[in-house]
Amino acid sequence: MGIFGSLIKKEAIHIVRDKRTMFITLLMPLFLLILFGFAISTEVKNIKIVTIVDKHTDMSRDIEQKLAVNEYFTYLGQAAPGDVERLLRTGEIDAALFIRTDGDKLDTQIIVDASNTTSAKTSTGYIQGVLSGSSQSQPPILTQTLYNPQMKSAYNFVPGIMGMIFILICAIMTSVSIVREKENGTMDLLLVSPTKPGTIILGKLIPYFILSCIILAIMLLIAYTVLELPLSASVFNVIILSLIYITLSLSIGLLVSTIVNTQLNALIVSAVMFMVPIIMFSGMIFPIDNMPRILQCITTIIPARWYISAMRKLMIQQLPFGYIIRETVILGSMTIVLLGLAITKFKNSR
Repeated sequence: MGIFGSLIKKEAIHIVRDKRTMFITLLMPLFLLILFGFAISTEVKNIKIVTIVDKHTDMSRDIEQKLAVNEYFTYLGQAAPGDVERLLRTGEIDAALFIRTDGDKLDTQIIVDASNTTSAKTSTGYIQGVLSGSSQSQPPILTQTLYNPQMKSAYNFVPGIMGMIFILICAIMTSVSIVREKENGTMDLLLVSPTKPGTIILGKLIPYFILSCIILAIMLLIAYTVLELPLSASVFNVIILSLIYITLSLSIGLLVSTIVNTQLNALIVSAVMFMVPIIMFSGMIFPIDNMPRILQCITTIIPARWYISAMRKLMIQQLPFGYIIRETVILGSMTIVLLGLAITKFKNSR
């Protein structure tokens, strides 16, 4: 076995021997995907609502019936006009719908608790949807939801979780591994050996690349089976793009290892400094288009932004590879720049 093979074998043995790290590394993607897929949801349900009706008609009864059977509402019946503010203040209801009869028409007024603006906007939209389908004075508003007709939050979260997992795990694994070699003094032996720096780097990265591919397989298996994301031929494009992103993430970890000198610092830099930007500025949770212009500019340097955007096109919209050319070029360019910078700094430390 040559020097390169020996380096790969040595690093692989380190990975396998560290049972706790292996357990966390393989369990974290499973835990986060299940958590965001089932436990955490942006859907607003069980909206507690009452109606205030001045005169009962067929139209008002139709509205009340639809509120009662709608899974998004918990219809608590009718209330007196003077009780609405008290019910809202005490949290007994989330919304109230005033229905007034004006001849053959109905005048409606929606009052919601806007202490949580997201829930208030969503609740208002749901109520307006019920009204548009119940009003006899105007045709119902027809809506069609493309790509995610069931409105499942998991469809939105899976690409984001994948973008976060690979950055965190790959960066943490590689940075901590190389810094551990520094602390133990074995890195100095490698650096003074006749082995080229590029060979040392590849020998340490390849085992983590293989482990990352295993993690990718686990995440895709969960996404397409348990979370029921639509499966199509675009899965091959998903794999190709993910391999580029994994290489980028490993490059970040390598770069971090050339900057810090202790495992604790490597862990802090890789976990803390990357997690917040990914969650806040990648579009994983908060839409980038809603951000101020200066923050939108900042998001362009976050690799996860481009990966998540491309993965949503591939995994949810089922678009062909031609629609993610820009994201692929940007991620590829970032990979080349970061890997080149990391190798240069690694050589200088020799």
